[in-house]
Amino acid sequence: MNVTVTLLALLIEAAVGYPDRITRAIGHPVMWMGYMIDWLDCKFNRPDRSAAYRKTTGFMAVFCIVTVPAALGFAMQHGLLLLPLGFAIAGTVGSTLLAQRSLHDHVAQVADALEREGLSAGRQAVSKIVGRDPDTLDAAGVARAAIESLSENFSDGIVAPTFWLALGGLAGGAAYKAINTADSMIGHRTPRHGDFGFAVARLDDIVNLPASRLSALLIIVAASISQNASATRAWRTVWRDARYHRSPNAGYPEAAMAGALGLALAGLRIYGGVAVDDATMGDGRRDAGAQDIRAALALYRRADLILIAAIALLSAAVSVTG
Repeated sequence: MNVTVTLLALLIEAAVGYPDRITRAIGHPVMWMGYMIDWLDCKFNRPDRSAAYRKTTGFMAVFCIVTVPAALGFAMQHGLLLLPLGFAIAGTVGSTLLAQRSLHDHVAQVADALEREGLSAGRQAVSKIVGRDPDTLDAAGVARAAIESLSENFSDGIVAPTFWLALGGLAGGAAYKAINTADSMIGHRTPRHGDFGFAVARLDDIVNLPASRLSALLIIVAASISQNASATRAWRTVWRDARYHRSPNAGYPEAAMAGALGLALAGLRIYGGVAVDDATMGDGRRDAGAQDIRAALALYRRADLILIAAIALLSAAVSVTG
């Protein structure tokens, strides 16, 4: 049942995404989760209280962040499946937790901007998908940032929610999305969120662990059927470099993409004026361009199709055995 809903969600999101007119009318589930997280942050992350207090309330906040969306997802799926077209409706709801189409479009816009309008437009386009300072990036830095974002968000925005949807239905998918959204909002090592966001940052690392490894594998398999990519080099780069990334998860898809395309990603980056000297993923070119973004997008599309095919096969197997 969960796997079938997941397959429908993947197909629906790939076909139509989440239309802008719906976002304008009622918002998006991630926005609704964001409102709850922001309320918890304002209510319980008290700067006048001790670090121990803020860390404790952070754990309490995580409990709410996980249980509220999970309970709503559980009730919604079990209610919908009683209706005549319940599977289709549940799949449509599940599709809002995925980002196949929007991720592709946002990254493609960076390549378009670099090619048509130059560095300034490329910086503006990439600033919508990365947190680093865009004005510090040259054209190659813009291209690398776009490819790194594509790689990491393939894991966080597609493979991970697919994994948790298949495992736990709408409850699992909604809980994962809330955790990941909370990590992006309060899971930072800053004076304000270092203590309060500690629990959600650690939980996000845990729930993304299986998907990050699976994402790397999907990219490697996609490289094996791509003319201008190397699966062998991708595998070798993951094995050698991924563990040294400052993130316990982001290094795996980034290393796979870097190796497959013969690039060197990550390394020194600047966030809010602060230089972060991360490990380099891959030993290829640093001089990336719009053509490399398009090569990464082609690899991403193949990896995503492989993921959909795997879920379809799993759904068929479950149907036969059930």
